Amino acid sequence: MKKYTYTEKKDTRSGFGAGLHEAGKKNDNVVALCADLVGSLKMDAFIKDFPERFTQVGIAEANMIGIAAGMTIGGKIPFTGTFANFSTGRVYDQIRQSVAYSNKNVKICASHAGLTLGEDGATHQILEDIGLMKMLPGMVVINPCDYNQTKAATMAIAEYEGPVYLRFGRPVIPVFTDPDQKFEIGKAWMVNEGTDVTIIATGHMVWKAIEAGEKLAELGIDAEIINIHTIKPLDDEAILKSVKKTGCVVTCEEHNKFGGLGESVARLLTTELPTPQEFVATNDTFGESGTPDQLMSKYGLDAVNIVEAVQKVMGRKK
Repeated sequence: MKKYTYTEKKDTRSGFGAGLHEAGKKNDNVVALCADLVGSLKMDAFIKDFPERFTQVGIAEANMIGIAAGMTIGGKIPFTGTFANFSTGRVYDQIRQSVAYSNKNVKICASHAGLTLGEDGATHQILEDIGLMKMLPGMVVINPCDYNQTKAATMAIAEYEGPVYLRFGRPVIPVFTDPDQKFEIGKAWMVNEGTDVTIIATGHMVWKAIEAGEKLAELGIDAEIINIHTIKPLDDEAILKSVKKTGCVVTCEEHNKFGGLGESVARLLTTELPTPQEFVATNDTFGESGTPDQLMSKYGLDAVNIVEAVQKVMGRKK
C-alpha cells in the first residue's frame, strides 16, 4: 500500500475559494454570485479583488440561478455559491429549465454537502444531490477529495464550456494531493495500484479509502484505490481496466446509495463487465445532528466499514 502523509488539514470549501480567486485573476469574464453565505463559501478574496464582478443575491437561490443563466448570454462565466442543499434541491426547476435545458455555461458550486455539514442536521444536509444533478442531460458532476484538488477543479471548470455541478464540504480533512496538480475533467486518479479488490471512492471518502487500504494491507489484502472526482462523465476505461484485474469492487461515497457514484459504477459493470460490488454509502435515509466524525461512523462511512465491505465482496468473488 502506497503511503500517503499530510502536514495540514483544510476544508475543501477553502479550496474552492482559492480556486475561484485564481480563476478570477486569469479571466475577466469569471463572475461570482452568492445567496447570503459569502463566509461559508470562502468568496472573500474574490470579492476583495473583484468587487465589480460579485453579486450578493441574498436568500433568493432561485433568482441566483436565473441571474447566472442570463449572465452567460453576455459571455460571463458565473460561479454560484450556497450550501449543497440549497444549490440543488431548492432550485432544481431553475437549474433544469434555465441552465441544463439550454446548456448555459453556469458553474453551480455547492458547499456543506453530505453528512459532514454536521450539527446543522438533516434539513441542511443533502444526500441526494449527486443523483439529482447527474440525471440532468449535459451536466458535469465533480466531487473532489481535498483542498488542493478542489482548488484545481475550480480553476479547471472555469475553462470548461457548459454547465457544471461542483460539490465540496465544510470539515477540515487531510491535504494529501499535489498542490500543482493538473485537474482533468472525467479522468480518474489512481491512488494505489493493487490486485485483490478495487475500491472506488469520491470526495471525503477518498481519505477513508486510503485508511482502509492500510488496514487491508495488514490483513494481506492488496487493494487498488481509485479517486473518481468526476462522477459524470465517468471514467469508464479506468474502472473497467481495474475491475478486470481485481474481479470485485467496493464503491464509497458520502451520499445515498440510490442515485450516487455506486449506481453509476453498477450501470457500467452491468452492461460491460458483470462484477460483484458492495456499496459504502448511506442507506435510503436522511441525516441528523452530530459531529462529522460521529455521523460518518454511525452511517457506516468510515475505514472500518470499507474493510468489512471489501471482505464481503471478496467472499462473493470466490
